Amino acid sequence: MRTSSRLITSSEPAIVTAPLLATRATQPGSRSTSGRSARHAVALAPAAIAVAVGLWGIRRQDSLWSDEAVTYEVAHRSTSDIWRLMAEADAVHGLHYFLMHAVFASWEGGLVALRLPSVLAVAATAAGVGMLGRRLAGPRAGLLAGLAVPLLPAMQRYAQEGRSYALVCALMTWGTWLLLDALDVGGRKRWAGYGAVMLAACLLHEFAVLGLIAHGVSVALSRRGLRPWALTAAAVIAGLAPLALFSATQSGQVAWIGAPDASDLLAFAVPALLGIACALLKRPLRGPVGLPALALPLLIVPAGLLLALSPLRPLYVDRYVLFGSIGLALLIGAALDRLTSRETVVTASLVAAATALLPSGQQLRTPESRSDDVTAVAQTVREMTTPGDGLLFTPARRAWVLATPEAYAHLDDLALAASPAASGTLFGTEVTPAEIRARMPASRRIIVVQDVIGEPGDSTGRGAAKLATLYAHFEVCGSRRVTRAQITVYARPGLC
Repeated sequence: MRTSSRLITSSEPAIVTAPLLATRATQPGSRSTSGRSARHAVALAPAAIAVAVGLWGIRRQDSLWSDEAVTYEVAHRSTSDIWRLMAEADAVHGLHYFLMHAVFASWEGGLVALRLPSVLAVAATAAGVGMLGRRLAGPRAGLLAGLAVPLLPAMQRYAQEGRSYALVCALMTWGTWLLLDALDVGGRKRWAGYGAVMLAACLLHEFAVLGLIAHGVSVALSRRGLRPWALTAAAVIAGLAPLALFSATQSGQVAWIGAPDASDLLAFAVPALLGIACALLKRPLRGPVGLPALALPLLIVPAGLLLALSPLRPLYVDRYVLFGSIGLALLIGAALDRLTSRETVVTASLVAAATALLPSGQQLRTPESRSDDVTAVAQTVREMTTPGDGLLFTPARRAWVLATPEAYAHLDDLALAASPAASGTLFGTEVTPAEIRARMPASRRIIVVQDVIGEPGDSTGRGAAKLATLYAHFEVCGSRRVTRAQITVYARPGLC
């Protein structure tokens, strides 16, 4: 790939003395060697830091939140069972489930295997951002941008989650590199490579198409390559269309997303304003697209579009547009490069940033950093139950069981008709409300795991049947709140 190293950066003198030219002429290999070293540094140093930060506390004290539990359980199904599931639910995550299936087939590494692909993806993102920054604003700006990636709290969080968001970031980063290469050099192969990487990102998560739109804004600003970009984007959208149309039939899965609140708006506004402030510290143009014209659309357009469309259909969740962090890191790196003139100052700035982020980083590696913890719920269920007790979920969402089925093996799941894998569903199927009412009175004690926050209610009548029977024939013996779950033990009168 060709870079713009031929251009003079602000850190290089515009006039080179004759003795220096003579020295370079007598040592023709020194410049290429130093150039290769600089290219390697801006990629390898950020990647190494990202791996170290990602591996720090990767087990999160053996905690696991429900979305990761879904990934863990589905990835352990057979490939035919994953296909069955996609026909019913979660088609949008299908490619990621197949990737994780391959990971666990190769290495049954538990929580580390579940999260290691995300760690490596953030490392690839950091390396790519370093290369992008070098290409657009010079070596030091690239190094600083790459080092910023693993320090951003959002990137630290999703580097340690067994979901697809970090992988999308990596593909978006290197797709952006290929876009610059296609604009700079041209050729069908380069545009095809860009399109293939962007399609892979979109197939991992459909909202990566918002990054494609951000690229279109950058191309329009550059006034170059708009036609080949449009043709490539059309091909990507055509490739994504079958999945997008099919997953639209499963839109009930995102019914839990509400209208953006003040915290959502603040989480969007603060990075956007910071990015704009950094962009005002202008750098010389390098290549077909300047750094602000590339980074600001990535930072602002995807999240901004989701927020703007919220009155029509609330779909904004910050992790869906995590790849906006790529733009923020590029802008931060370029701004730090502009503001600092000595390596000691740069080092001090990085140390200060790392120190400032340390409390946040520590908190992200605790069970409390996520909205729920299926392992904590499982432990509480063990403590509150005895063999033979009945078990009910309300609503019928068995994410709590998926990664820790052994914790519930001694209980009788009174409403279960077929397990998740057997039914080809995420959480299994339940018997009719009438059958639930018939089964419950045979139990002396029943433990109820209730999702009290964040999930839609049960509109099938099963939840109402469970509660009505409990109130009619049982009394409360005890209850505990564990993150997002309320765990309550009911018993027949006089048996508490």
